[in-house]
Amino acid sequence: MGTVRTARSVRPARPGAVAAVVFDFYGTLVRMVPPLPPTHESVFRARGLDGPAARWGDQWSVGPGDGEEHRTHSTTQETYVAWERDRLRRRALDCGVPADQAADLAVELDRATKSLTLEAFGDVRAALVAVRERGLTVAICSNWYWDLDRAVERTGLADLVDVVVTSARAGARKPHPLVYDAVLDACGVAPERALFVGDMWAADVLGPLSRGMRAVHLHRPDPAVRGTAPPLPDGAVRITDLSALTDLL
Repeated sequence: MGTVRTARSVRPARPGAVAAVVFDFYGTLVRMVPPLPPTHESVFRARGLDGPAARWGDQWSVGPGDGEEHRTHSTTQETYVAWERDRLRRRALDCGVPADQAADLAVELDRATKSLTLEAFGDVRAALVAVRERGLTVAICSNWYWDLDRAVERTGLADLVDVVVTSARAGARKPHPLVYDAVLDACGVAPERALFVGDMWAADVLGPLSRGMRAVHLHRPDPAVRGTAPPLPDGAVRITDLSALTDLL
């Protein structure tokens, strides 16, 4: 569960060498570009729900929390989407939305959140090509919605990726161990043979290290998601663009 794998022959890696490179998706490989999705506030106000709009808060904080396990809701796409929308509905009720409007509002909010326009960073394609030329498995592991594979296709990267693991299907969000185990199983490698590359500190550095993987903290000068650059723990390195990745393989 939680994986999409494409057929590709890879040459065996040397014992102890990196056999798979696992990338985070948003902020690492892609960023959001205009047209931007409707804000949740605009959805509320278009319905005349000014009071609930003011109480709703940050639209990006309404999803499951980082590290949250939700396997019981990840059995099928229908089950997962129903859970997402019910979570929005219940929060809307708590914010004062009338009961007869909450379900329809939840569907509209869910669609607004997911109507993203994404593009790959300029250094991504060359970096993925370089990894594949070394015969390594290329994977994506992301806290994302159910259809991460479609988002990868829309950004033009599907031909360079072997494995796609989304938290929605895996049943937990990074840095929960379950999602890392899912991508390692899909890649067919031991943790010490995997290199995890990402821009988020807990999800893409500390989490992978805790599962025995090596970690690369991508700290772009133009980050899609703002964050700090703490001192590096043992087993991790930091780069500012993906062109530097080939020196680490």
